[in-house]
Formats: sequence, C-alpha cells, structure tokens
Amino acid sequence: MPETIPQDSIGLVKSSTFHFDQPLSLDCGEILDSYELVYETYGELNESRDNAILVCHALSGTHHLAGYYSMEDRKPGWWESLVGPGKVIDTNRFYVVGVNNLGGCNGSTGPKSINPKTNKPYGPDFPIVTVSDWVESQSRLTQKLGIKQWAAVIGGSLGGMQVLQWAIDFPDSLRHAIVIAAASKLTAQNIAFNEVARQAIRTDPAFHEGHYYEHNTIPESGLRIARMLGHLTYMSDDIMAEKFGRALREGSINFDYGIEFQVESYLRHQADSFVGTFDANTYLLMTKALDYFDPAASSGSDLSAVLEKASADFFVISFTSDWRFSPQRSHEIVKALHDNDLNVSYAEIESHHGHDAFLLALPQYLSVFSAYMDRVASECTE
Repeated sequence: MPETIPQDSIGLVKSSTFHFDQPLSLDCGEILDSYELVYETYGELNESRDNAILVCHALSGTHHLAGYYSMEDRKPGWWESLVGPGKVIDTNRFYVVGVNNLGGCNGSTGPKSINPKTNKPYGPDFPIVTVSDWVESQSRLTQKLGIKQWAAVIGGSLGGMQVLQWAIDFPDSLRHAIVIAAASKLTAQNIAFNEVARQAIRTDPAFHEGHYYEHNTIPESGLRIARMLGHLTYMSDDIMAEKFGRALREGSINFDYGIEFQVESYLRHQADSFVGTFDANTYLLMTKALDYFDPAASSGSDLSAVLEKASADFFVISFTSDWRFSPQRSHEIVKALHDNDLNVSYAEIESHHGHDAFLLALPQYLSVFSAYMDRVASECTE
C-alpha cells in the first residue's frame, strides 16, 4: 500500500453482514434454515434509490471489490481497476454492492461455517448450491437494503452467469444486465477441467473426505494443482509466451525436477498464494455451480425461450483470446436476446490476455464499458 491512498481509490472500506432467518430452499432439495451474507457497499444511495449497482463475483472472487481494509493493507479489492471514484463503475455516481456468495469462504455461510445441528463446521455436509440459489439469496439481500430495482447487475465469468439468472428470475428487479466473458452453459471441455481440479483436491490424503478442519489439515497439494490448472485456462498462449516464453530462472538447465522455467515459478507462486486464502470445499462447490449452470435446460435447451422472461437492456462483452469462454458463447447469448427483441449492445474486445482480460484495465474495454455506464447513469435520478 502506498503511503497515501490513491486518489482514484474508494479508500478504506469495511464489510457488513446480514443474518437471514427465513429458510432458503435450495435446488438440490435441501433447506438452509438460516444463513448469513457478507457484503460491501461503496458510494451513496440517492434519494430515489435508483442508482444501485450489484456486482456478482467469479469463482475465486469475493464481496471485496475495491478499496483497502487498512493503511497497511497492500492488496486492494479484486476489481480495483474498474470500481471507484471516476472509474468505469463510478462510486461518485453509483451505490455499488458486492456480495460474497453462499458457500463462499469469506464470511458468508459456507463449508467453514458452524452447522447449528452439529456445532461443527459443515465441511462436505454443506449443501451444493447453484447460480439460482445465489440469485435468490441476493434478491433477499436486495430487499434488506431497501432497493426495489438495480440500475444494473454486472458480472464477469461465473458472475456473468449470475447476471443472466437475475434477468430470468427477477426481470423487473434490474434495468441493465451487463454480462462479461461468460456463457449460458459450460462446454464439455470446461466441465472436464473442473473435474480434474476437483479430483486433485479430493484425492489429496489431507482432504479426509472433506472433514480436514477436524484433522487440522489443509489439502494443500490438491488445492495447488487445482489453482495451477485453473490459472492456465484463464491465460492465452500468446500472453504466456509474452510473459515467460522459455526463459530459465538461472539461465541454464539443471537436469532435475526443481523450478527451472520462469513459467513454472509463476504457476507455483500463484498456487502458494491461493493455499491458505481459499477453502477447498468452497472450490468444489463453486466449480459444481459452474458445471450445473444451464438456465435453458428447462426449456429443451432453447435459450431464446427461457430469455422470453427477461426485460432488461443487455450489454454483452467478450474477449478475442478468451478460449475458455469464447466470443462464440457470447454470440449465442446475443442471438437469444435478439430473438426476443430485447435491447442489446455487444462488444468484442481485442485482447491477448485470455479469460483474465475481464479483470484488467484494457483501453478498449474501459472505453466501451465507460460509455455504457454513462448510459446507465443518465437514467438515474440526480
């Protein structure tokens, strides 16, 4: 953290928690009798309460979108580059809300939480949750916050899937739906990547069938492999070649199994920083939610039919080098929206950063995103 907070940062922030006693019936058939959601807010809700923005997070994201928790904190929120005063999601104009999803490991009720029926952590007994479950819980938080309609619901990757579900399940609760680097369902290849990651975790001897909390262990080996695999899929071949190529750490080959190439060092660093900050049971839950997401399944895989329920204006963004959530997946969403004569804007951003591009402050991305947010702001009461 610099000695002074950057002028374009939201600054020091803190989280809040809402406790819900209203039971939540989940898609899996189980019921959460009570639960908590942790969230953060930035900016001010205007008098008409019509300038609220909900940002839905991706797999390893959290409610902490922007700002810092203390002057000693060296890591800002995960979307610091886009959320803040004068930025794309301008906290001088909008009241911005970030929520940690159910099943998460950053304060909302999840596997690490105490199960009131056993007085022990839920662990693997925490029910599997779906995108629909998340959106239902977020809708209840919306009511608690006194927001009748979001000016926009925004999300990238798994967050973009939540935006689609919002538009389908609660069409009158949002005016704009901004879907970034997402898809209406995963491809078989994507499901396969998730399964390899889950198997790495579940076969780690320290996993203990998900009860590792009680054994005071962490399935570090499995988590590290899962994170390295996931990170590989978020990057493009071009950006990896640009960043690392075949560069050696010590300038020569050692003929052993240590870290020799710079790309090996990078992946291991990413894995090491992930262990201890993200829960293995949560990783399993999040990847399952990704796999299960398919809102058109109930309509014979007809995405156009299920999007008949939507009424929001849409902005869909994809990135040319994103091979995990390719532009073709966004084209499918755009077509289905056009089939329903909805207002749709689409931008395909030239980028060699792969899937991770949606997290970055790329000039073309910032330009088109800012222009659309100007439109969103113009519809809010001053």
